[in-house]
Amino acid sequence: MIRLLFTLLLLGLLPAAHADNDITVPMKAVRLGAHSYFVQGQPGAASSENQGFMSNAGFVVTRDGVVVFDALASPPLAEKLLGLIRTITRQPIKRVIVSHYHADHFYGLQVFKAQGAEIWAHRAAEGATRTEEAAQRLAQRKEALFPWVDDNTHLLEADHFVDGDTDFEMGGLHFALRHVGPAHTREDLAMLVREDGVLYAGDVVFRGRVPFVGDADSRAWIAALDKLIAVHPKVLVPGHGAPSRTPQADLVFTRDYLRYLRTRMGEAARNLVPFDEAYEKTDWSKYRAMPAFNEANRVNAYNQYLRLEAEGISE
Repeated sequence: MIRLLFTLLLLGLLPAAHADNDITVPMKAVRLGAHSYFVQGQPGAASSENQGFMSNAGFVVTRDGVVVFDALASPPLAEKLLGLIRTITRQPIKRVIVSHYHADHFYGLQVFKAQGAEIWAHRAAEGATRTEEAAQRLAQRKEALFPWVDDNTHLLEADHFVDGDTDFEMGGLHFALRHVGPAHTREDLAMLVREDGVLYAGDVVFRGRVPFVGDADSRAWIAALDKLIAVHPKVLVPGHGAPSRTPQADLVFTRDYLRYLRTRMGEAARNLVPFDEAYEKTDWSKYRAMPAFNEANRVNAYNQYLRLEAEGISE
């Protein structure tokens, strides 16, 4: 038995052991279509309680290999995801699509790279791992998520950058990559598995929680959501939260939240109302009870206020 396990490790069919930083938070592969699966992160921000597992990831099994969508927030989380994939298929991990270069979606890339996977991302992400901001975020995560993020965690860039909407085929399945940035980030990518009708949307869509908007271009984000609505998916996998079998409603929810931010903060900026006063007078009751409201909403509102103030925009 020991010899068998050792052989499997050498062949890359089992993730390497990390006894000092094992992930104990639950993770389950959920089937969404004939070929498509996902794992669902826990609500809230990354913390020691959820061991950084607060975002979703997906994978698609074809007869020629596996396509993974996002790599989670740490190498140990990615190893756990790889272990789940191996309970379903022994097909090689051929490709990892990175929705965007935020820590909770790509810090596990090195695990799949070690399996021989090719990493794909949008061209706008080129150089994202080499910025001062990326170094500061890694240092913060080493403190907040140690031992799962540590000095052995490497920030990997893509092997291949796509410049826009790109379609590809693997093992008889057809994949449609759609550039939906600048929205949550400049490099946002969504992936549709045509045969299953499953759309992996990344953080362009948040479900069951307040999205993190920050200083993103909310006008462009609204346009991106309209682009995804036009895809007509059967199932939508957001970057955070449960999947939706009524994608239209969830796409519209995120779009309407962005519109609300633009309307309220745009009016305040136009009328020279100080941000603190505008924020306190705004009715947030529709969103206040949702997960991540306290972490995200005020930051969203403040950054949109500054953006709209600078642009002279009010809607």
